[in-house]
Amino acid sequence: MDIANFIDEGAWPISPLVGESARAIAIVAETSADVVAREALLDDAMGPMRRKKSSEKLRRGRRPSEGLAFVAHDASGAFAGTVRLWDVRLGEGGPAALLLGPLAVEPSLKSAGIGSALMRHAIAEAARLGHAAILLVGDAPYYGRFGFSAARTGSLAMPGPYERHRLLALELVDGALDGVHGTLKAAGRTLKAQQLTSAA
Repeated sequence: MDIANFIDEGAWPISPLVGESARAIAIVAETSADVVAREALLDDAMGPMRRKKSSEKLRRGRRPSEGLAFVAHDASGAFAGTVRLWDVRLGEGGPAALLLGPLAVEPSLKSAGIGSALMRHAIAEAARLGHAAILLVGDAPYYGRFGFSAARTGSLAMPGPYERHRLLALELVDGALDGVHGTLKAAGRTLKAQQLTSAA
């Protein structure tokens, strides 16, 4: 994979929708000021069952991987999208990897390229920080354009119900997924008790 294709310039020109003028967004590190807007967007985009998903079991009680939680703001500063990556282990005692998700964009801005820009930024930053692989649960036709596929995930499983063909992976380091097997395990930084209460 050519990581140079994903290098971020900070502000992305976004193709306009029909009848709109071009817009630019800025992708920045998520801050506490983004939490309310992020949670509202995720509730809207993912629905009330989002906290029961298999991926959520790996995120519950954890903080995103250091330096890998991003938001998009439009030129006016309005919240436009979110993506976060989480530390996981590939099986019991297996190698470290990242789990991406959720990725969400404000409904009025869909099809404007913001999701793609967030993905490119997240992949580039994960590579820059030295991570070896990223996994996610999602649609192959969408995530395939970023290099994700189910070709290396056949011996891996999520900790709960999921559709096997939707468990996708991207190697940032060649061979990072060689011989991996087992169920993904949560890893990385935990939330403090106060943060857990406010997140509930």
